Amino acid sequence: MKQLATCICVLAFGASCVLDVSREPSAKSLHKADQLTVFFTGNVLGKLKPCGCSGGQLGGLERRASVFNSVPEQQRVIVDTGSIVNSDGEQDLIKFNIILQAFGLLNYDVVSLSEEDIEIGKNIGLSEGISPVFDIISPHGSAGVNVPVKFTKSLQLKGKTVVVTIAAFDSKSAPIEQIGQLFTTASDVSPSAIEPEPDTHRINILILNHCDDAIIDFIAKRMPIIDCVVCPTESDEPMVIDNPNKRPLVFSVGRFGRYVCGLRITEAAGDKDKLKLDFLSIPVEEDLEQEPSLVQLYKDYQQLVRERNLLEKYLRFTLPDGLEYAGSKSCKACHEYEYGEWSRYIHAHAYAILELVGSQFDPECVTCHVVGMEYESGFISEQETGHLKNVGCEKCHGPGSEHIKTGEIVGFTGPKSACIDCHTPEHSGNYAGNEDAFLEKIVHWREPKPSESVK
Repeated sequence: MKQLATCICVLAFGASCVLDVSREPSAKSLHKADQLTVFFTGNVLGKLKPCGCSGGQLGGLERRASVFNSVPEQQRVIVDTGSIVNSDGEQDLIKFNIILQAFGLLNYDVVSLSEEDIEIGKNIGLSEGISPVFDIISPHGSAGVNVPVKFTKSLQLKGKTVVVTIAAFDSKSAPIEQIGQLFTTASDVSPSAIEPEPDTHRINILILNHCDDAIIDFIAKRMPIIDCVVCPTESDEPMVIDNPNKRPLVFSVGRFGRYVCGLRITEAAGDKDKLKLDFLSIPVEEDLEQEPSLVQLYKDYQQLVRERNLLEKYLRFTLPDGLEYAGSKSCKACHEYEYGEWSRYIHAHAYAILELVGSQFDPECVTCHVVGMEYESGFISEQETGHLKNVGCEKCHGPGSEHIKTGEIVGFTGPKSACIDCHTPEHSGNYAGNEDAFLEKIVHWREPKPSESVK
């Protein structure tokens, strides 16, 4: 039965397989005649697409279709490894639903749900009306939900049947000795536990929600039918863990949807009884074609965020010592030169960039394009606090009410935003290592005033 879910991904290769590891092929070069591909994604953590504030960013649900569609549907399996969002907050619940819809539009075969995914899914009625889209699996014992623990799909490769089995397991809630039962009824798993079938090859993939050396060592020594193990990750990029030529192949998928992993399955050269497996790490690059239905889905997300009025619901803290934000125009009378120079640069027009892409109602985007959204008296909305749009004076110098009131006798205090609060690797990938070059782009003070004075 087709169902919906979220998973931590696993890749596998059989005992009769030859393994090769390759990195970052072009999506357009993926498919060749007489081959199969198992695609893996996961750990998107609510990142529907890159923020777009700088070029060269990877990711975006709307670009995955270009990768998947490079392989004909009858020659592929598409798997997601779960960890869909970060929390059960209102915005993440909206994202959870949107991502599940995206999986359907992208023709995923199976999604493996973690316990956290299941709990979050309950808040949006996960079991109500969405189960026919794709299969779901879940590790044994996840939240007591009765869903399958494994998924199987048969593919044809040059007259041979290739059976791909993907199973999820929670090593914290069940003894690891039970892992073998996911792929066979025999408790003592050995190559002879499965009767050979003519012209049939099996690829067994295990998705774990917890990995350590002891678990991997146990699988390697006791469960030779498991070809590949996918572990959780804290890295943005996919990683092959341990020796890539050692069975089982152990890897992680990476985070935020910046890469699609793949297992390319071909017939081994010179030996038709063996399969050759290539592990692929495919960057989801910004020049990939965008799928129109997923572009529209993101617009639907933006509309939902606007309708829920998430900007005004944003959690705000009280400023210390009764300080308030005054807006950049309040600085102009005494700092006309600085104001004029600042007005020429992109920081002074940061809010317009959001409007161009329809993200001016998304608090995750707006916070870096306005002044003081995290605090009372800071930006709320264009209608209520339009004077605090853009990356204005008080973003870097701190709230100016006392400075203005005392005629500059009182200097600026915190809270002040450091450049790296917004110029993170996720939002501004070229910032690290090029800080001075970036600073030159916003010089609005009279030289030789030191650059430290902007902070």
